[in-house]
Amino acid sequence: MTLRLRLKKNADRRLKAGHLWLYSNEIDTETTPLKGFEPGAQAIVEAANGKPMGVAYVNPHSLICARIVSRDPDIRLDRSLLVHRLNQALGLRQRLFQQPFYRLVHGEGDLLPGLVVDRFGDVLVVQLNTLGMDRMRDDVIDALNKVIEPRVIVLRGDSAGRRLEQLAPDVEVVQGTLDGPVALEENGVHFLAPVLEGQKTGWFFDHRVNRSWLNPLVEGKRVLDVFSYLGGWGVQAAAHGAESVTCIDSSAPALEAVSENAALNGVGDRVTTREGDAFELLAALKAEGEQFDVVVLDPPAFIRKRKDIPNGERAYARLNREAIRLLGRDGLLVSASCSMHLANERLVDIVRGAARHQDRHAQLIFNGHQGPDHPIHPAIPETAYLKALGVRIFRD
Repeated sequence: MTLRLRLKKNADRRLKAGHLWLYSNEIDTETTPLKGFEPGAQAIVEAANGKPMGVAYVNPHSLICARIVSRDPDIRLDRSLLVHRLNQALGLRQRLFQQPFYRLVHGEGDLLPGLVVDRFGDVLVVQLNTLGMDRMRDDVIDALNKVIEPRVIVLRGDSAGRRLEQLAPDVEVVQGTLDGPVALEENGVHFLAPVLEGQKTGWFFDHRVNRSWLNPLVEGKRVLDVFSYLGGWGVQAAAHGAESVTCIDSSAPALEAVSENAALNGVGDRVTTREGDAFELLAALKAEGEQFDVVVLDPPAFIRKRKDIPNGERAYARLNREAIRLLGRDGLLVSASCSMHLANERLVDIVRGAARHQDRHAQLIFNGHQGPDHPIHPAIPETAYLKALGVRIFRD
């Protein structure tokens, strides 16, 4: 490998601490002009003094212009390294889970920047979210077949990350055939996930542990699941003894899937759905005099960029206020956020403020985050994105 990417003086500190990203303003562009790199090419990363620090793939047109794939300057990202990293990732999941339903690869958390793989038994759903990883497409498929031997491989190329990397959106079954949703089991409850047309890879494994915490607390309770998607929270609540569950979502296909998943688990008579804007439906439920024992808020990311923080925080605050209005005298609120830019302590403060706005007391009894199949890279704060607060909301 002859391509070299030279860093500015002192720009190697984050890499030494374990980070995997390089920003364009950290590159010594006089010595190694970024415009000289073919997008997706791999290069040896050098400190300002010329000392090799590892190998990265490069996208000169992105703010994150390079991502480290190996700390050894003699090892590049190829099929062999992919097989090695996939075996490491699989080994962790097999220690954690008895059944093959999990996130197999979580990008930087598994030292494979830009690669996400969710496993649904013998079906793998793959996201190649960066240009550098997209160039490895054939090697990724070969490596997955070497390690997992799946029946079906689906490429979901419609992610926001790909758009940022100026990659074309595409959804393709590249191996095997698939004629409908795929089956999975989570916390003893069965689901069908539409991996070809659903959100992200079709399912959100990241909340598995948080749902497991809530499930024993819902028996005999009235539960409201807001932004329900396929009913990950709501159907599990019904399956664990909730008296009734109302699922709210803006997507008619998602709510159809909620009903199908409820029926699949024999709880269709206790799960109802309402389609529409979440804020409008929360207000309507209040106007109708509805009241719930448990409210789950699992919204999409209201904050996608730093500039969105003020408006996003206001949206989270409004959502939590509206939810608390629907809780009984002694209720339980699950308030989640997948916004990387919303710090956990800010979400706690937002929920505290929402409770006080309704003249309620709040007790934080659970502070959850993403499951262990979404490992956090300790040097990359951006990989710790999910928050889930369990809060008792009560009156004097």
